[in-house]
Amino acid sequence: ELWKSFLNLKSFLFSYFSFRMIYTKRSDVLMMTPWFAPIVWEGTYNSEILNEQFRQRNVTVGLTVFLACGRSAEATGPTFLETAETYFMVGHRVNYYIFTDRPEEVPKVALKEGRNVVVLQVQNYPRWQEISMRRMEMLSYFSQQRFINEVSYLVCVDVDMKFNDQVGVEILSDLFGTLHPGFYTAERRSFTYEHRPASQAYVPSDEGDFYYAGGFFGGTVTEVYKLTKKCHEAIMVDKANGIEAIWQEESHLNKYFLYHKPTKILSPEYLWDDNLGRPEILKKRRFLAVPKNHAAIRNK
Repeated sequence: ELWKSFLNLKSFLFSYFSFRMIYTKRSDVLMMTPWFAPIVWEGTYNSEILNEQFRQRNVTVGLTVFLACGRSAEATGPTFLETAETYFMVGHRVNYYIFTDRPEEVPKVALKEGRNVVVLQVQNYPRWQEISMRRMEMLSYFSQQRFINEVSYLVCVDVDMKFNDQVGVEILSDLFGTLHPGFYTAERRSFTYEHRPASQAYVPSDEGDFYYAGGFFGGTVTEVYKLTKKCHEAIMVDKANGIEAIWQEESHLNKYFLYHKPTKILSPEYLWDDNLGRPEILKKRRFLAVPKNHAAIRNK
C-alpha cells in the first residue's frame, strides 16, 4: 500500500509539473481557446514527455497529400517527402499516403525504419477547384476503407510545402485545425468565411471563433472521417445547387470547425508563408510554402 501511494504521488507530481511546463511558458500568445483546447506554439509543450507518451501507445501516424493531379510532381514531391523524413514525427512510425493520378511520378525517397510510402491512384479533374473539393471525398472514402485499419491518427496537408523544422506528436489530438497565417491576428469581420446563405458552408457574420487553413488539419481516423464525410456531402449539395463556396473545401472546413470544435489548434508555425514576413511571436517556421506559379496551377 505504501509503495502504491508513492507511485500515485509520483504520477500526480509528474502530471502537475508536466502541466506547468506545457501551459505556462508563453505570455505573448493565446494558448487556450474559450472551450479549453490548447493552441500549440513553440515553448508551450515538452516534446520529451509527449514523445514518451505516444511511444508507449505504439502510435502510427498517417500523412496524406495529393501529388500531381494535373501538374508535374517533379517540383514538389521530392522536396515534400525528403523534408518530411527529416522533420515529421521523428522517431515514430509513419505511413505517407500519396494520392496521385500519376503513380509513376511518385519520387523514390530513402525512408527510415517504420516509415512507408503508400501510393493511392485517383482520378484527375480539369479544374484545380474540383481537385481541391474532391479531396474531402477521397479522404472520407479511404478513412473508412483503409486508414482505420492502419494508423491511429491522420494528418492532412498540402503538398506544395516543405517541412522546415520539427513537427511531432505535439500536434496530435482527436480533432485539430491550424490557424490560417493570413488571419491569426485578424478580427472576425475580416475572416473570409462563406457568407452566402445559399451555400452549405455559410457562416453568419456574427459567428466564428478562428479562421482555419485548409492545408493542415487532422485527428483520429474516426474524427477525420466524420469531418471529411460531412464536408464532402455539403460540397455535393452546393454543386447540385450550382454554387461553389468562396474557398472551396477550406470554407466547408471552417463551417465544420465552427460547430464541431477542434480539441487542439496549431499556431501558424505549422503553416507559414515567408511572403508574410517573420513576426516576433513566430519562434519556428515548421511547415513552409514553396514558391509556385499560382497562375499556372489555378487554371480556370
